[in-house]
Amino acid sequence: MSREGALLAARFSFMPNRLGYCGPEENRAMLEYLADDHSDLGLQQILARFAGAFPYYSFIAAANGIPDPFHVSVIEAYWIGNALLERVEAADLWRHLEERFGKRFPARSLRSVLGQVPAGARPHHNFHVFSMPVRTGHQEVRHSLETMDECRISWGRVVADHGETLLVERRPLRLRGDDIILGMPEPRSVLRRFDGRTFLTEAAPGDIVAMHWGCACQRLVPRQLHNLVRYTRHHLAIANRQRRTRALVGS
Repeated sequence: MSREGALLAARFSFMPNRLGYCGPEENRAMLEYLADDHSDLGLQQILARFAGAFPYYSFIAAANGIPDPFHVSVIEAYWIGNALLERVEAADLWRHLEERFGKRFPARSLRSVLGQVPAGARPHHNFHVFSMPVRTGHQEVRHSLETMDECRISWGRVVADHGETLLVERRPLRLRGDDIILGMPEPRSVLRRFDGRTFLTEAAPGDIVAMHWGCACQRLVPRQLHNLVRYTRHHLAIANRQRRTRALVGS
């Protein structure tokens, strides 16, 4: 299961790595692995150097008694969502986040992140995006609504295949008052080929794909779409409540 897990992790990690936001300078090697649908220890070693995602893989695996952090169910849990997230104890997630970010964030920001754990936060990528005060890759800068929208894992229906790109209908993040919500579907062009190599081969009009930083990463089956929508809405609601609470108490 490590082979499938490593390839799935690479699909979601590829584009922010290509943009220089996170991970080692191994983008061409990652593209070769993905285009050839090939995985080995070398790919796992590359992915283990992603300081944002890999600690979550290890944490989810340990919380579920899974010895392999690249087991496909672990990788799916973090990027898309599945039942493994529900087996993580809140106290363990609190400690994990406090140990990782306690010295990196000001006390006020850390309290905001940790305050979402008893409200039901799970170690899902979209929780990380919606809760962290800054992007935590190579560029520790504050998120804007636009970068948050790009960094989260989103979904959309493929409308047309243009070879290098797919045209999808996707719900962007929008502001409604002080809350962040999912807006109405809009057309969006996303990449599926790089340097002449096809990154995502199986997507066709009518399919639902997951996206990360303008790249179509994975075709979603109905179960995966359900989970991604569920955990996105869940963590948006928690983050919005946390922001309203901070505004009320002025801290």
